[in-house]
Amino acid sequence: MKENIATIWESKTAQQLSKTLVGIDDAQTMEKFLRDVMTEKEIIEVSSRLEAARMLKAGIKYSDIIEKTKLSSRTVARISDWMQNGSGGYEAVLGQISDHSHISPASAD
Repeated sequence: MKENIATIWESKTAQQLSKTLVGIDDAQTMEKFLRDVMTEKEIIEVSSRLEAARMLKAGIKYSDIIEKTKLSSRTVARISDWMQNGSGGYEAVLGQISDHSHISPASAD
């Protein structure tokens, strides 16, 4: 996985995206940007993946994660693999999430 990460971020457009996201310093602007650049389904999917990672780190069972996030067992297994063998992105951001900030189940609310 790690070799793909390096090549993904070599493109100027991918670097522009990364720098843009880093430059957004408030939740409202981030929400507006993400809503314009992503579909509602994509926002729900990415949000659910982050929640699944939080739950995995907390030691919650796969079956409970699947039930609460509505993700497939395969997706939850991939998230677990990325957490163990990926580039460290999940670990880097999970510290920013407090236990009271999660939602369940995933929805379009």
